[in-house]
Amino acid sequence: MMAIIDCPIPLLGFAAYSGTGKTTLLEKLLPILTERGLRIAMIKHSHHDFEIDQVGKDSYRLRHAGAKQMLIASAYRTALISEKDGKTEPNLAELIQQIDSNNVDIILVEGFRHVAFPKIELHRPSLKKPLLFPQDDSIIALATDNIDQIALPKTMRKLLILSLNAVNDIADFIEQYCNY
Repeated sequence: MMAIIDCPIPLLGFAAYSGTGKTTLLEKLLPILTERGLRIAMIKHSHHDFEIDQVGKDSYRLRHAGAKQMLIASAYRTALISEKDGKTEPNLAELIQQIDSNNVDIILVEGFRHVAFPKIELHRPSLKKPLLFPQDDSIIALATDNIDQIALPKTMRKLLILSLNAVNDIADFIEQYCNY
């Protein structure tokens, strides 16, 4: 599974089952990493349909009138909305190409756990879900809220284990990963 995605800057994912706390962790990590000077791009996978523009707004009206891509821009932000077929899952490599890598130091990814690229697995033993890393060689660290309940096979490869509750330690790991 280790056909790593080509990316011009460091790429690091957060992989876990739904309800493990990926977004909650990222909400805590992003301000710390930003304060440390990292410019971060985020890519988030969603299994759900979503709208980012509002009913009645020009961008919404133009997209619903037939625009396959809608780029809305202001002095504050830019958003590109691309209509998809609803059947094909997004391709992470193609999404990475849409990021302006000249203006960010790292791309963090929430989700895409079945894609081979460097990831931190988040694991909460209380959820009774299996570990992902034994089947995924691209997982480079494991963050858990209960290290004592992690049963690592003796023959398993060495894996950095972090405390899910020690956000600064996870931020340190990400900084080292970026070579900062």
